[in-house]
Amino acid sequence: MKNISIEERACKLARYIIDTKDTVRGAAKQFGISKSTVHKDVSQRLKSINMTLYMEVRKILDENKAVRHIRGGMATKLKYSEKQKNDKVG
Repeated sequence: MKNISIEERACKLARYIIDTKDTVRGAAKQFGISKSTVHKDVSQRLKSINMTLYMEVRKILDENKAVRHIRGGMATKLKYSEKQKNDKVG
């Protein structure tokens, strides 16, 4: 992603998030850039570049934000259930 413009990068990131319904963190990992850059591109820069794309990606980001506490709880539950299994085996 180094040889493309900021505007093009913002649009590519938005398309990826819309197509995959991935998180900002997931998109950052996929494209090899920081999550701060992804967030700024799709939530600030994109608004002045392509309003339609911005509105689409905004819906996905809002959905992800609404369920993040559930994902966090599930990750914690999984972590401790794995630990409990390992403690019983060992």
